[in-house]
Amino acid sequence: MAEINVNKIKLSQLRALVAIAQTGTFSDAASQLDLSQSAVSHAIATLEEELGVSLLSRGRQGAVLTPVGQEITHEATTMLTHLKQIGRRAQDAKGLQAGLVRVVGFRSATTHILPMVIEEFRRQYPGISVSIGEGSDVRGAEEILRRGEADVGFTYLPVNDAFDAWELFRDDYVALLPKDKAPANEGPISWEELTALPLILPMPDDGCRYNVDQYLVSHGQAVRPAYEVKEDSTVVSMVRRGLGATIIAKLAAEPIPDDVAVRELPEPLQRVIGVITLADALQTPPVFAFLDTLKATWQQNSSTI
Repeated sequence: MAEINVNKIKLSQLRALVAIAQTGTFSDAASQLDLSQSAVSHAIATLEEELGVSLLSRGRQGAVLTPVGQEITHEATTMLTHLKQIGRRAQDAKGLQAGLVRVVGFRSATTHILPMVIEEFRRQYPGISVSIGEGSDVRGAEEILRRGEADVGFTYLPVNDAFDAWELFRDDYVALLPKDKAPANEGPISWEELTALPLILPMPDDGCRYNVDQYLVSHGQAVRPAYEVKEDSTVVSMVRRGLGATIIAKLAAEPIPDDVAVRELPEPLQRVIGVITLADALQTPPVFAFLDTLKATWQQNSSTI
């Protein structure tokens, strides 16, 4: 028995076989492939000749696959699917040679998280640019994504169903005090010790301020800030100068000067920082590549933050 030379099999023959299996007739398969019926018939005839088996039973009801024809059609369908995947991968690679990823977030995220991610992203995809913007407040990223002005955002979780989101990490709030006025013990500060100093807090429209206000009220403490300040760095500087104490997310306070004391709060408080994209957006290959790089880089380096 002569060995079958599969190198003679053409993709056009396999496409014709799969099309007939899908449509049931030679004429419909020809229409689907935008070929003449005689071209489809010739493709099947030569395929059967090269394989040495009958693939189709022809009759008044159309073309019906033989048992071996069913098996070969299954394999042909798989091969054509793989071929599409090859093309898709090549197209994705072409799409990663250039492009733009627009990222928006709040200051502590863009300052402490993004630089190491962008460094790795640029190493892998030097042709793709990254633009970084900051929202007017911590929730500003959500509105900017809704307007289509950014692709990826950093915000507090949870968010609503308009976004796909995944948790990046949890950031503890701490009390910062002038070192010379801090309690000697290293444990959590008491409410009395915390309220003994003037309180320095963010502006009322700040996301962290909302968290702190809710925290104080839920524990029966009055919200009476002596100062309301926009920039986190200014808050830390004022504490350093001995003007008061603050409750602040630890990442937002970084880098914390050596002459500022850090104490745990009387009761724990955290903010959950997450990455979001619009749930119904058609993301580009550069955006998917950026998200993959962000996840991988963060998993490798989160312990250093």
